[in-house]
Amino acid sequence: MRTIDLSPLYRSFIGSDRLASLIDAANRTDNQSTYPPYNIELLADDQYRISMAVAGFGQDDITIEAQDNTLSIQGKKPESTEQEERKFLHKGISEKNFERKFQLGDHVKVMGANLADGLLHVDLERHIPEAKKPRRIEIGSRLIENKNDQ
Repeated sequence: MRTIDLSPLYRSFIGSDRLASLIDAANRTDNQSTYPPYNIELLADDQYRISMAVAGFGQDDITIEAQDNTLSIQGKKPESTEQEERKFLHKGISEKNFERKFQLGDHVKVMGANLADGLLHVDLERHIPEAKKPRRIEIGSRLIENKNDQ
């Protein structure tokens, strides 16, 4: 019997519980590069943090956009006007531009972002409206919609 590795499903989905969305994310994750590396942390029940290693990028080089349920993080280095030729003995720090997209679950909002020590931290929080939260129904109780109907 085959074991299915579901770890790609957890890479780019935050706060989503729908299986169909997870399968869709797995297809998109395979097409993305692995640069830049990132972590997704669960800080509390409804609080998350994405930490992305963006060494060499400054605050002005990074754009963060949230639209619908998609969080997009782009890094673009300005093109150098000087034709300075550098000679590397070893080059392990990438300077390439990147774009990383994350599918956010319903009601997940971006709370803020911070860039420090080469790490970009994006804080997320899930706010479930009261109407969507589960409610306990007592046995023997009856909900009356309109008292005029009696």
